[in-house]
Amino acid sequence: MSRIIIKAPAKGDYEVVIEQSFEALSEEITKIGCFNKKVCIISDLNVWQIYGDEVTSVFRKNDCQVDSIILEPGEVSKATEDLLPCYKELLMKAYSRGDYIVSLGGGVVTDYAGFVAATFKCGTKLIHIPTSLMAMVSSSVGGKVGVDFDEYKNMIGAYYNPSLVFINTSCLNTLEDIQYYSGFAEVMKVAIVKSASVYEWLIENLYEITDKDRGIVSDMIEQTINLEKIYIEKDPYNTSDRLVLNLGHTIGHALEKAKNYTMTQGECIALGIIAAAHISLKREMLSLEEYLEIRDMFVPFNLPITIEDIDVDAVVKDIRLDMTSGDKGPCFVLLKKIGKAVLDTNVTDDEFKAALEELRFSEEDMKE
Repeated sequence: MSRIIIKAPAKGDYEVVIEQSFEALSEEITKIGCFNKKVCIISDLNVWQIYGDEVTSVFRKNDCQVDSIILEPGEVSKATEDLLPCYKELLMKAYSRGDYIVSLGGGVVTDYAGFVAATFKCGTKLIHIPTSLMAMVSSSVGGKVGVDFDEYKNMIGAYYNPSLVFINTSCLNTLEDIQYYSGFAEVMKVAIVKSASVYEWLIENLYEITDKDRGIVSDMIEQTINLEKIYIEKDPYNTSDRLVLNLGHTIGHALEKAKNYTMTQGECIALGIIAAAHISLKREMLSLEEYLEIRDMFVPFNLPITIEDIDVDAVVKDIRLDMTSGDKGPCFVLLKKIGKAVLDTNVTDDEFKAALEELRFSEEDMKE
């Protein structure tokens, strides 16, 4: 077992527990007071069919009344209007602020459940049980949750800490490869932003990671969360230092929308990182060798380095709408080197367009 404490004095400290089964879940939820409570487990159909009964039985052994809300898999379930049936269910079953919302699933589920917990009756208690690599290293850590509005990803959100994050790494064994690799894009992002040594460790353990070696994967998740923890504790409301963790996300979200969410979040984050690295290259912040190394590191994980059929002007417009405002206004994340990211408020539309053109691949390219 690994245990990471996330310190957030203003919002409440919580623990991230990394295990290789659900055996310790009962003990962990008892520690936080989840006994003889109402518990609403929010999951998606695919995850529920695999883990629903097992996780439900754990909470029932703790004398909890367990309800469930099962979503359709994918981003389609995360629009603002999709929240209303959940709110109604909680209201009709008389949930109080002392009861628990539990997420059981990937990033969409942890975002959805986290937002419900943050907003229902001004905040109910929350437990995350992430089952995808993306959710284990990102969505369940740091208290940032969001839902989609009018096809714009995570446009409405909140900062709300869980009481517990319980990670069972064996869940990765039932994850489709495309989803596993999608999560690796987030792992790689964190290393590129903060730690050249962790980046080198990922390269050294590339084959073990792709083979889902239990020990190596647990180490990878723990190292990634510990890097994120530095930013989360220093900047809990995402207004300054923590903004560098948006590397790849600003362009990635715009690309997800451009492709009607037919690509995974990780695939689009990988492309967003490459685009940001390209802008950094053109500004002579990165060397060509560094740029190519960042780009090509995604290839062994079946993550794309090109994209077809996008309207560059439309994507640039959506990038502008997605950019997060920090203390100095809307900003974009660039790279000085592997392991060192910086914020910039002056990236131009022409720079975005050039980076997107570098990514874009069409049938005409195949003819050349």
